[in-house]
Amino acid sequence: MQKDPIDPKRLIREAYRIEGITEAECRSIFLDWALSLPEGAAPADAIAEMIARYGSDHPDHPMTRVLHQGTGTAEPARRRGGWRARTRGED
Repeated sequence: MQKDPIDPKRLIREAYRIEGITEAECRSIFLDWALSLPEGAAPADAIAEMIARYGSDHPDHPMTRVLHQGTGTAEPARRRGGWRARTRGED
C-alpha cells in the first residue's frame, strides 16, 4: 500500500473504521495525526483534505466533528509571553 503524505500512519483512516469510537478518542487520534504531519505541511489544508476524503461519506462520525472543530484552530501556534505577559511587581 502506498504511503499517504498527509496521513502517513493512517490514523484518520483507521479512526473511521473503529466501530463505536468516541469523540474523545477521535480528539486523541487527531492530536497524534496533527503532530505526525510532515514539516512544512499546512494543517488547514491537511484537515480540509481529510474532510473531503471522509466527511461526506461519514457526516455524523465523531472524527468528522473533530476535523471540523480543528479547522478553527489549524493555524500554527504563535509564541505568547515575554514582557507583555508579565504582570507588574513580578521579578
